[in-house]
Amino acid sequence: MECLCAISHDQLYSYSSSDSNSSSDEEEESMSEGEMARLMEEVEEKKKLIANIRNKPWRMKRRLTHLKEAQEFVDKFEGALGKGKGRKWYAYKVMMTKKWIKFQRDFENFRTACIPWERKIKEVESHFGSSVASYFIFLRWMYGMNLVLFGFTFGLVVIPEVLMGLPYGSIPRKTVPRAEQDTAQDYSVLMDFNGYCKYSVLFYGYYNNQRTIGLLKFRLPLSYLMVGIGTFGYSLMVVIRTMAKNADVGGGDGEEGEFTFAWKMFTSWDYLIGNAETADNKYASITTSFKESIVDEQENQKDENIHLRRFLRVLANFLIICSLGGSGYLIYFVVKRSQEFANRDDLSWYEKNELEIIMSLLGLVCPPLFETIAELEDYHPRIALKWQLGRIFALFLGNLYTFLFALFDEVNTKLDEEQAIKNASIWAMKEYYANYSRLVNDTMVTPPPMDPADVIRGPCWETAVGIEFVKLTVSDIQVTYLTILIGDFARAVIVRFLNYCWCWDLEAGFPSYGEFDISGNVLGLVFNQGMIWMGAFYAPGLVGINVLRLLSSMYYQCWAVMATNVPHERVFKASKSNNFYMGLLLLILFLSLLPVVYTIMTLPPSFDCGPFSGKQKMFDVIMETIDLDLPAFMGTLFSYAANPGLIIPAVLLMVLAIYYLNSVSEAYKNSNMELKKKMQMARDEEKNRRNNTDSTNQVMKDLEDLLPNRSLAPPPEPEKKPEPEPKPAKTKARSAGNGVNLQKDVSLASPNPNARGPVSQPPGPRGHGPPGPGPGRGRGRGAPPR
Repeated sequence: MECLCAISHDQLYSYSSSDSNSSSDEEEESMSEGEMARLMEEVEEKKKLIANIRNKPWRMKRRLTHLKEAQEFVDKFEGALGKGKGRKWYAYKVMMTKKWIKFQRDFENFRTACIPWERKIKEVESHFGSSVASYFIFLRWMYGMNLVLFGFTFGLVVIPEVLMGLPYGSIPRKTVPRAEQDTAQDYSVLMDFNGYCKYSVLFYGYYNNQRTIGLLKFRLPLSYLMVGIGTFGYSLMVVIRTMAKNADVGGGDGEEGEFTFAWKMFTSWDYLIGNAETADNKYASITTSFKESIVDEQENQKDENIHLRRFLRVLANFLIICSLGGSGYLIYFVVKRSQEFANRDDLSWYEKNELEIIMSLLGLVCPPLFETIAELEDYHPRIALKWQLGRIFALFLGNLYTFLFALFDEVNTKLDEEQAIKNASIWAMKEYYANYSRLVNDTMVTPPPMDPADVIRGPCWETAVGIEFVKLTVSDIQVTYLTILIGDFARAVIVRFLNYCWCWDLEAGFPSYGEFDISGNVLGLVFNQGMIWMGAFYAPGLVGINVLRLLSSMYYQCWAVMATNVPHERVFKASKSNNFYMGLLLLILFLSLLPVVYTIMTLPPSFDCGPFSGKQKMFDVIMETIDLDLPAFMGTLFSYAANPGLIIPAVLLMVLAIYYLNSVSEAYKNSNMELKKKMQMARDEEKNRRNNTDSTNQVMKDLEDLLPNRSLAPPPEPEKKPEPEPKPAKTKARSAGNGVNLQKDVSLASPNPNARGPVSQPPGPRGHGPPGPGPGRGRGRGAPPR
């Protein structure tokens, strides 16, 4: 083969080095088809070598040498294969393959360059590590999901109402009442989302209840309900898909407690760090991690006062539960107080925004308080972090649901008032018609319609709920941005410019530069997204506000972390699987769905505002569409599908299917665990065969203990060396649980034929001496260093 390749190389070289075209044609025709086929095979082998050069267990110098030779060979002889009769198609395919590979590489680079904020996130990652960058990646993911929700809401609800619906001022629900028109454009009124903001497309009450609007006969009420349900459906699908994708990516960190120091040694470094200070911090973090692991091993062997530790942990949990209960009662009290303030006109700025201020302050004060109380528990830092995240999440969720319960109390109060207001509006309309007829002295004259600004309005509880959610979201944005501006930027300015003239070192001591709070910011995003999911049904414009918030947060927080924060003293490598945060997001998505479903299925809509006015329940629009727009058999089919006798068996079947799939998953997990154990046992046996040691398999050891006479044991192999070896002493089988047992009476492992005998004399001098067992096999020369 080498001779044939050499002949082919010489022929092609003579072909490429010829001066005239006639001589080249003659040399090309002189090559046979077999030689061309063999040369083509060699070119393909060189291509495979280039593609798989990374997998070769060679040194880098050898890899580069072979890679350079292979590339030169392919570039020199691949084009020559395409010349001559019948070979132009091959040359064309080679050219198009190269162009396609180049296009794929350029397109991949273009697609990477089109990822939003990729360069900015990489810059943050190089300075602060992948743990801080994971927050901004999560923020970008949230922005993408909210952008899709924004497209659904504005494309199917807001834009059809603006383009095809009735204009502003045509009906009462789209007109500011006459008593509020003088102050409808005041800044304080607009900041409370009243005035013209209240009677706009931002809120539920602006939309009309006509079945179809415009020339396209667009069904706005049905679209409004489907978008509200589809928002939760799409969010659920995206979150579960991301969790499944992360679950596939995750894994490979090793089992907990197994090869701890080996995993730390070879997988701890974050190769995306590009800043010297962050690299130093990461180096110190890895060193600290090794020290902690050593301390953990030592702590597992220590005896402590377990009763005192349990008492302190129970006390800490009791104090935290009291704090959670107190924060919930405070929010309930403030909501009730705000209902009393609604009947007053002489309110101060604090009284108008008391609820939002209290909830924001609780979000700022309670997490540090929880962290201080958690010092009593003395948990491991990783366990303490999970407890801290769970308690902050419980605080946010408890505050949100307490706010909802108090809000629905107000809704029930408004529903009780709505019937009286409805009767009053009907009576006022009849009086208007009677007065007009008495004025013109003619009962047959049709009076002109009443001015929409003079019509008596109902409470429109859906708009009131939407306003509260929008105010809470805007207040959370303001508090977050002011906290960054004052708590981080002002602190960094003080440390930077007053450090030279202060009594102590401000950078090393108090207050020092701030660190980026990853867990707090992620939980803030999750909590804010829960408010968006809840409030988007009552305020369609809330999704647009959230998109603007996430967009500004990306630039604002990237600037803040680069300008005012320093890398963490302990830089953690971000896990490939972020399912913990996704699990919190999935939980708050489910809990956000419950109030909306309760509203749609139970509460009656307002009589004079919103797309569902005039109906008993909001979901009646679906039944109306089925009865009027679909064939009769479809209505019958839906009625059968809504029968409880069919729904209950379907739910039971789903539960059984989930149970079956869970059982199968557990069985697969157990099989994987058994397979890992068998692989570990096989590795131990192979290692023992190499080292000529006894078996570490506990089952085999038990079998050996059952064979005292060795009647069933396999016969020992004949000894290759005449020297007798000392008989090892027999040990107890239960000692195998404490480590590898190196001495056994019966060994099932085969002896190592390459094992050397015990060293009985010192090594002789290196050099050309007579062969013998004495000389060593070291790589150095001369005497060993002393």
